[in-house]
Amino acid sequence: MANKLLGVPLKKPSEVDIVKPLNNLIQSTYSGASAEDKGKYAECVNEFSRQRNSAIWKFFEKYEASLEVVYSYFDQICALETKIPVNELQIPFKWKDAFDKGSIFGGKISLTHTSLLYEKVCILFNIAALQSCLAAEQSLESDDGLKMAIKLLQQSAGIFQYLKGAVPAAIPSEPTPDLSQDTLQCLQALMIAQAQEVFITKAIKDNMKEIVIAKLCCQCEEFYADVLKAMQKDSVRTLWEKEWIPSIAGKQAGFHALTQLYQSLVCRSAKKIGEEIARLRNAVELFKAAQTRSGNATYLDGHFTRAKRNLAESTKDNEFIYNEMIPDVNSLATPGKAQLAKPITLASPLSSNFKDIFNELVPVELHRALTASDMRKSEIINAEILKLREATQTLNAVLASLNLPACVEITDDGSGLPPSLMEKANDVRQKGGIETVKKHLKELPELLNRNREILDETERMLDEERASDNQLRNQFKEKWTRISSDKLTEMFRTNAKKYREVINNAIEADKTVRQKFETNEKGIELLSLPHQQLQQAMPVAGGSVDPSCASVQKLKHLMENVETIKAERDAIESELKSTTFNMKNEFLQALQKDGVIDEPALSLVHIGQVLSPLQAQVKESIERQQSLVSDVQIAHSEFVSETGSSGNARDKLCKELATAYDSFIELLGNLKEGTKFYNDLTELLVVFQNKISDFCFARKTEKEELMKDLTTESSRQAPAPTPTLPSHYSSTSGSGADISTTDGSASSMATANTGSMGGIPYPQSVQGMPMPYGAASNVPYPSYAPPPMPQGFNPYATLPYPGTPFQYSGFPQGPPPGHYGTYPGSFANHQGGYPNQKPPGW
Repeated sequence: MANKLLGVPLKKPSEVDIVKPLNNLIQSTYSGASAEDKGKYAECVNEFSRQRNSAIWKFFEKYEASLEVVYSYFDQICALETKIPVNELQIPFKWKDAFDKGSIFGGKISLTHTSLLYEKVCILFNIAALQSCLAAEQSLESDDGLKMAIKLLQQSAGIFQYLKGAVPAAIPSEPTPDLSQDTLQCLQALMIAQAQEVFITKAIKDNMKEIVIAKLCCQCEEFYADVLKAMQKDSVRTLWEKEWIPSIAGKQAGFHALTQLYQSLVCRSAKKIGEEIARLRNAVELFKAAQTRSGNATYLDGHFTRAKRNLAESTKDNEFIYNEMIPDVNSLATPGKAQLAKPITLASPLSSNFKDIFNELVPVELHRALTASDMRKSEIINAEILKLREATQTLNAVLASLNLPACVEITDDGSGLPPSLMEKANDVRQKGGIETVKKHLKELPELLNRNREILDETERMLDEERASDNQLRNQFKEKWTRISSDKLTEMFRTNAKKYREVINNAIEADKTVRQKFETNEKGIELLSLPHQQLQQAMPVAGGSVDPSCASVQKLKHLMENVETIKAERDAIESELKSTTFNMKNEFLQALQKDGVIDEPALSLVHIGQVLSPLQAQVKESIERQQSLVSDVQIAHSEFVSETGSSGNARDKLCKELATAYDSFIELLGNLKEGTKFYNDLTELLVVFQNKISDFCFARKTEKEELMKDLTTESSRQAPAPTPTLPSHYSSTSGSGADISTTDGSASSMATANTGSMGGIPYPQSVQGMPMPYGAASNVPYPSYAPPPMPQGFNPYATLPYPGTPFQYSGFPQGPPPGHYGTYPGSFANHQGGYPNQKPPGW
């Protein structure tokens, strides 16, 4: 019946490596997963990459089977969006303009953008384009072909309608011409007009009533008139294939003619011969115009022949029988309109048998809530353990000042070592003695310099990228349309400044540790001596202690109570560290019910229920210590009164050695955590550096593409004028629209705030950034809450910051998942330090 349906050209893709950055992002975000799960995730990423490579080229195989492949890839993008922080995925996707033919006309040839949303809208555009091409390939002689064409055209219109709102959010800069608002509006209108056309073909084939077909044709003519007006806007008129506008102009006139033809049949049935003749005369003229405009001499030829035959018959009958007046066609009422074609709203999944490759990954909002809940729990547990350890430190300090328990321990001849002091000396020697402390102290400056160098290099890359962007912005002025580096790197530079503060605070912590060592170096050195040498260094006691003395017995009993309370605290601390609970089900229910997770409210209730009994035990232990310390001080005063022991040289040295032992344990913990701190910070800085490196690479790729476009544009000629099309006939819609108008506006288009920065592809914030604060004397290294650390060095990590299943954060137990406590801390009960593992190249 009509000219061939028009198919939209496809955007041309470019292959890109998505494996490395996506794998790193998933491994980082879900770093608490087991090694087996991480292996599965890596294979899923490889499968996703293969799926993309297959889908982007399947578009050019214009078969219905190709649709299922590209639908599945689009569905996978939609599923992946909910499971990763997509704004942190930096992959430079490059797509060429669908209408670019290497011509002299202006506009961007291609656009490179580091955003999964950009990839999504480009894939959607090609899906809509492929649907239009497949619709054009359908046989309109069969019912199945008609139904498929109608479905595909309406689906395509729905996608173009969706893209009008999605593109501004996905592309903050100027898009390629095929994704401009005016272009998308034209394509949506064209798909609806063509769908209406196919509905008419089916209506005629099904012998529907003439009045219904007339109304359908009247609506279709209006659709094509709107398309024609929209396509002749200055912003888009140079895009179209050369046969598009003539074809659409021909269809607009053709469906105007069909409207008059089928309405004339209604008049014939009603014996309105005069009106029938007027409409047939108009129809004949319109058929001629349709063939002329379209450049197709056989367009609607069957209907044209019918119109001429009916006109001859009716004119003859009117002359010999009816003698009715022939009215002016412009005075006749339109038959009305009937719209059947409408956009089909885009719904996911598009694929009939979609299977999520990443089905084992939880929604990213759920993962973030679980991570935040673990960090919240760790903060509370840290606070409780810190209370216990500070109380124990205070207790040890009191005992050391009173030379307890050494002063009440029996020796053979007054020259031997008290048993408690022998145990402390043995412990110091087993832990490596003073040489271990000196070794760690020597390593700290090396670790510090390593972190400084990484941060310096990271800031250098940012400065270099900014200088390049500013230089080109000054060179190209307003043509340099991409977002400035200063806007995109604001958060990066804030984080770099915070890392610098962390390093500066660590330098002060190093000084505190070194001062503590220098103060107690003599005592630690004595405790590190072999047993015989230490015994020789001890002064001889001035007298012996009567073990049956009441004050001695009382002090020994109190020392037993001290050991009991310390053992209880070890047990409480162990319970606190091992406390676990799973909020996953509650968070999932909240997400399904409300669409959001109120993590603080849900977590605090559950944490309170689990930890309240242990918190009560901590409080009771600290309160009991107060009375115990008071009893010890009173009993020691009685001991001094009864025995006359008031601080001879031996007692003073015992006190010094007891203090030195406590300092040694603190220093060893400090230095182990200091080493772990610097190694952990190296991990964070390497991740940060690689993130900046990925950002700079993406910006470099974007810069090169933009420069290429600007260079190409400068060599193009001015566009040739578009031929003026005939406009003899007005639309039957009554709009009186001149189809050759170039400045008319298209039908209503969705507007979008393209000035918003919300669609910027580069990350706007880095989760889990260390927040330094000042060091204290008992906690010399800056405490901060970095994100979970990686299991090992990952040179390709692009996003912050992977983690491991939560243990007690804040003490060296391997890389913690979400919250560091004190660095390097001042506590003795460690469970193994972070290995002094350096990344390759250090």
